Amino acid sequence: MSQLFYLKECSSTNDEISKFLLYGDSNFIGLHTFNQTKGRGQYGNIWTQTAGKNLAYTLAVNTQNILCSDFMFNYYTAMVIRDFLAKLSDSEVKIKWPNDIILKGKKIVGILIEKKKINQNNYFIIGAGINILQESFDEISNAGSLLTQTGIRFDLEELAFNLHEYLSERLKSIPSDQEILDGFNKNLFRKDQISVFEIEKERQNGIIRHADEKGELWIELEDGMHSFYHKEVKLLY
Repeated sequence: MSQLFYLKECSSTNDEISKFLLYGDSNFIGLHTFNQTKGRGQYGNIWTQTAGKNLAYTLAVNTQNILCSDFMFNYYTAMVIRDFLAKLSDSEVKIKWPNDIILKGKKIVGILIEKKKINQNNYFIIGAGINILQESFDEISNAGSLLTQTGIRFDLEELAFNLHEYLSERLKSIPSDQEILDGFNKNLFRKDQISVFEIEKERQNGIIRHADEKGELWIELEDGMHSFYHKEVKLLY
């Protein structure tokens, strides 16, 4: 049963979601706020939000019927959120490996997926921070919002409800691993373009070729093809 709850303010929707999983068959339970005070990003990064301008959203998905690997689930979730925002903004939206969402060159979504055992059930806890109405990003030059990138002022509550419905529905029928990989790589940010990377504290030119089923990113460097896990390589520009 899919439900969406709202908190006027909370520290982190990923942390608070457990309070809403009250029944043994709880699944596709969503929680959102427009004032998250201690958001977390991937690998311990901080996700800061301006109150009343952006959406912090979490969806709890019972792992029982999820047959794909964790990597594939992460890829597919990023793909679905990308698809939702592409339809919403009628713009080119890309996935920056492994799962940031880029709209017209600026990061507008950060995704954090965790696995937790809550009330004897295992869940994927999908957290998404979406910049919607924020206009100023002084400290983070690579960040933007739906407003800065499209000029459109979206309704926060309506967007939250539509995202919840769309994501819940798409996650109920997950395609094959190959379909997920193909879709993910089709929308991979800066794929087949010369980019600058930071690898072991050194800058190198390279070309992103594809992401694989093990969660690795394959980059063609001057001495050939290399694969990297997250945090082993940083895309600079």
